[in-house]
Amino acid sequence: MDHLDDVDWRLLELLQQDGRLSFSELGRRISLSGSAVTERVRRLEERGVITGYAASIDTTKLGLPIEALVRARVRSLDTPRFRTAVLPLPQVVAADHVTGEECWVLRVLCRDTAELEALLETVQRYGETSTSLVLSSPLRRRPVGRPGSG
Repeated sequence: MDHLDDVDWRLLELLQQDGRLSFSELGRRISLSGSAVTERVRRLEERGVITGYAASIDTTKLGLPIEALVRARVRSLDTPRFRTAVLPLPQVVAADHVTGEECWVLRVLCRDTAELEALLETVQRYGETSTSLVLSSPLRRRPVGRPGSG
C-alpha cells in the first residue's frame, strides 16, 4: 500500500463521518485550500482507497423492519449457483464469504417474517442455514482509523 500521510488520514476520517462535506469545508477543517483537498481526494479515489460515498438510511422507515443475519453452509459444488441465485436478491444487502462451518454470512432486510421465510427457503436450496434476527445495532459501522493509532 502506498504511504498515506497525516493529511490523507484526516481527510479519510472527515469523509467517513460525513461524505457530503464540500472540498472547501474539508479544506477549512484541515487548513488546506479547496483545490489541494480536491487533488488529494482525487488521488485517494484513483488509488482505490476511497471506493465510494453512501447515505445512511433508516430501513424501518422504508418498510423493511426485519433485519437478520443468515449464516449459510453452502456445498462447494453449489457455490457458483448460490452466488448467481442468492447474492443478487434485493433482500440481501451484504454478503461475506467467511471461514468456519458456515461459509457465508448474509445481512438481509425484509418487510415481514413471511418474506424472510421465503428468502430462507431460497437460500436453503444450496445448503443449511442458521438465522439470527437483529434486535438492535448499537455500533452499525465504525469509521476506519489509522492502524496502530488507538
